[in-house]
Amino acid sequence: MKRPGRNRGVALITAMLISAIATMVAANLAWDNALDVRRTMVLLARDQAVQVALGAESWAISILHQDMQDSQTDHLGEIWAQELPGLPIEGGEVFGAIEDLQGRFNLNNLVDQEGRVENESVEQFQRLLNALGLDPRFAGIAADWIDSNVDASFPDGAEDSIYTGMSPSYRTANQPLTSVSELAALEGMDRATFRVLEPHIVALPGRTGVNANTATAAVLQSLDENMTLPDVEGLIQEREAGGFTEIETSFASLVTPDVLNRLEESTQFFRLKVIVRIDTVRITLYSVLQRAPNGTVTPILRSFGTT
Repeated sequence: MKRPGRNRGVALITAMLISAIATMVAANLAWDNALDVRRTMVLLARDQAVQVALGAESWAISILHQDMQDSQTDHLGEIWAQELPGLPIEGGEVFGAIEDLQGRFNLNNLVDQEGRVENESVEQFQRLLNALGLDPRFAGIAADWIDSNVDASFPDGAEDSIYTGMSPSYRTANQPLTSVSELAALEGMDRATFRVLEPHIVALPGRTGVNANTATAAVLQSLDENMTLPDVEGLIQEREAGGFTEIETSFASLVTPDVLNRLEESTQFFRLKVIVRIDTVRITLYSVLQRAPNGTVTPILRSFGTT
């Protein structure tokens, strides 16, 4: 005959094992459920943040459209140029700024419409690099990256023969840039150099002029080889009150007539940077806005988290 005590001990151990297994399963289910809920909340918050960012873009478009109605010049004293302070929204905040992209050097000016190198623009880019304390040979390398042929320019060019020998190998674009980040692929370009250069360059469709009212100090200095730091400081001080009264008068003695003809008082291209934070979600929207002569503003490029 079996002993009753042993049977009860086996039953107790079995019950404890079943209870432990059930507890582990319940804990895993609860953890998975919590992760699913959190994941869903994050996705909902991100979708909401994207919609808020697009709403801010619409607001910026209306500001730029109204600015065209109020004034035919664009300078750093206008409403659009003021940084947007943090505005509270449900669960977070939104803030950002609008930047005049024609205050930078357009890299696509390095070539003409047929893809041939524009020597005057290459020389200006060299002056910009010198003003920033960077190697001026990057001007020729960048021009070769964009131009339509595969012949290396002398003495600073770099074409497929250079890049196909790298690991991994690649080829030159031989077309206009869509983003300044493409310069990271240039021969000899490193992160430190790019970070210094990036605030002063842009990749806009086609050839564009420079808005003298918003140009960076380095871009102003690059306009002419005889432009000095005191000249640049004087120009920046002159435009502080509300832009230049007469660009021709201010620049006539400092630049050549050809450069003077490329200077502008208004802008066609802007970039909006919007940062939205909701709970633990944070997104950054970069939107390039093109404003037509009639004031119509159209987003032509959007990116999240990158320029």
